[in-house]
Amino acid sequence: MADSQRLTKSVAAEPMGRAAAASDRFWRNVTLAPALALFVLLTALPLIELALLSFHDVDWAGGVSTWRSTGISHYVALAGDNLFRVSILNTLLFSAIAVTGEMVLGFFLALLTTSVGRGRTIYRTVFLLPILMPGIIIGAIWKLMYSFDFGVINEIVTLVGLTPRDWLGDSHFALASIIVVDIWHWTPFCFLLMLASLESLPDDVFEAAEIDGASYWQILRAITLPLMLPSILVTFVFRLILAFKVFDEVYLLTGGGPGTSTEVISFTIYRRFFTEDRVGYGAAMSVTTFVLIAILIVAVIALTRRRASTS
Repeated sequence: MADSQRLTKSVAAEPMGRAAAASDRFWRNVTLAPALALFVLLTALPLIELALLSFHDVDWAGGVSTWRSTGISHYVALAGDNLFRVSILNTLLFSAIAVTGEMVLGFFLALLTTSVGRGRTIYRTVFLLPILMPGIIIGAIWKLMYSFDFGVINEIVTLVGLTPRDWLGDSHFALASIIVVDIWHWTPFCFLLMLASLESLPDDVFEAAEIDGASYWQILRAITLPLMLPSILVTFVFRLILAFKVFDEVYLLTGGGPGTSTEVISFTIYRRFFTEDRVGYGAAMSVTTFVLIAILIVAVIALTRRRASTS
């Protein structure tokens, strides 16, 4: 009798459970609807308009824009655009070196900060100062430091017996000089995320490893890095996306020169849109860059996950 009563109750409760689950899904969708609508309004629609613009030329007459269809001619022209190809290569080189340097420096600065007892707040504040400065101030500071005639960098170079260089005017050094500025500027971003990840790691795992006699480097390699891998991946992806969008440092320090040595994709797109008024071609360049960045990010994430699963 008891079994039959329990069976009757479970059968009666099953439709109620399904109804409650359906109600939860409904209210969850209703709650997310405003955020989804805002995303579509601010992100999806501009991207769609940008994609449509890449198949047109825009003529301006009397303050009114007229769209003229060009088919895929902009994308065909991109294939033979040497400046676009150079800017992509420069951006890839810039991103690879700058992001790697920022990740490594940020990680070791976070390690050093967590190992410091007294004065930890002061160290954190000092390390975060570069990222708090406006881009125009950073450009002015480094423009003066790189100056051939009275810059502090050439003063130091002269003191150690080396020949002063035109760091921003020599095509052999210009891109490397901008990479140094970017590393100085964005290492605090990596440091902040790495520090937050380090401080959230469970202490009992490290205590057990120390009791077992593991050395500092063994703990770092076998425990710290694997536990931090998700945070490292997120930090790397964020910085890679931001590095691909580098503009202010190039604009303020070199203007893409000398020649095309510091021509990056954001600066090339800026030229097409605002200097040459070729908005359709600039849109095609933007869409192509967006697709390339998406492919690169997906490839990096897939490669990192594959390595994590095999290790």
